[in-house]
Formats: sequence, C-alpha cells, structure tokens
Amino acid sequence: SVLGFFFSFRSSAKLVAPLGCLVSRQKHTLPDLPYDYAALEPHINAEIMQLHHSKHHATYVNNLNVVEEKYKEALAKGDVTTQVSLQPALKFNGGGHINHTIFWTNLSPNGGGEPKGELMEAIKRDFGSFANFKEKLTAASVGVQGSGWGWLGYNKEQGRLQIAACANQDPLQGTTGLIPLLGIDVWEHAYYLQYKNVRPDYLKAIWNVINWENVSSRYATCKK
Repeated sequence: SVLGFFFSFRSSAKLVAPLGCLVSRQKHTLPDLPYDYAALEPHINAEIMQLHHSKHHATYVNNLNVVEEKYKEALAKGDVTTQVSLQPALKFNGGGHINHTIFWTNLSPNGGGEPKGELMEAIKRDFGSFANFKEKLTAASVGVQGSGWGWLGYNKEQGRLQIAACANQDPLQGTTGLIPLLGIDVWEHAYYLQYKNVRPDYLKAIWNVINWENVSSRYATCKK
C-alpha cells in the first residue's frame, strides 16, 4: 500500500529480489466513493464531488504509479540521485492519494452533529468543548495559505488529540507524525465551483457532512 511505501526508503531494499528481479507490486487504484456524487448536497454539490474524485484524485493515483515505477527502476540500478530527485513527486502524489482516501470516508450524507463516546470525551479533554474544537479546526483550515489541509490528528506519544495544518498534499503522518483522524481539504478544487473564493462558507457547510462514526473508528484503532 502507499502508506507502507511512503517515506519507507530505509526499508526499500526489501523491494529488490535476488538477481535484480523486482518483486511485483500492486498498482494503486482509485477507491470507490461509499456514496453517490450527489449524496452530500446541498453542502457539497455533485459537480464538485465528481471532478474532485474522478479527475483530481485519479490524477494523483496515476502519477503515483508512474513515480513508483521510476523509483523502482532507480532502486534496481542503485541510482540514488534519481531516487532522491523523485521524492518530491512521491510526497505530492502519494500524499494526494493518502489524503483523499481518508477524506472520502470522513464525509457522509448521514454525517454532521457531534461525535459520541470516547472521541467526544477526548475532544472535551483536549480542547475544552466540542464548540472550541470546531472553532480551532475551522480557524486552522481557513488559515492555510494557498492550498492544503486542516487536520485533527492523534499524537500517540502524548496520548492526545492535536490540530495541524499541512501545505499542498503533505500527508499528516509522514510530515508531522500525527495519526490522521479527520482531514478537511481546502484546495480550491474542493469548493470553488460552489463557494467561489469564500473558503469560510465551505468550512461552515462541511460540518454538516462529517462522518463522526468514521472519525471515532479511526480514533479507536490508533489507540490500540
């Protein structure tokens, strides 16, 4: 999987089999959405969802497969210079694939409201209240300069929730070490067709489709 491959250059020797033959690797594929393109309306319209998924995410997947192929060749040749030069493209396209794969599951036509159980307790513990958390994550997402993401992540070492913002397609875990629970895409392609340049309106709307069951399940998994 891309998560395993991503930034795991230290273990890249495992990809090389004896006699220079390379172990066959599954190509990355675009995941299906768990709902229809129009399912998140009126908060995110069908046209945005279709373009975002079938064009933007698909492009990251295709480019990631191309980059990994080139990386594999460079690895087989022991060409470290090329391996290093491919890392920005691996980070960008690998991150784009990781981020969007999480994002689609973080949204649901039955979403919105507030989380329950352990996640809600942790939010109250680490942010004071759900309202305070919502305000902080919204502010971090609005404040991203240019393109990027706002995240709720889990800091495993400290055992607490943390908010972070990442530029471009930098993946949360690969760049900050935080385990991603909830990502908000603030690239213009995620909202421009509907909200024009008013990012705060999009951020206000997206809370109506947040899939708290998915976020809670991610939290439960990373606490194990």
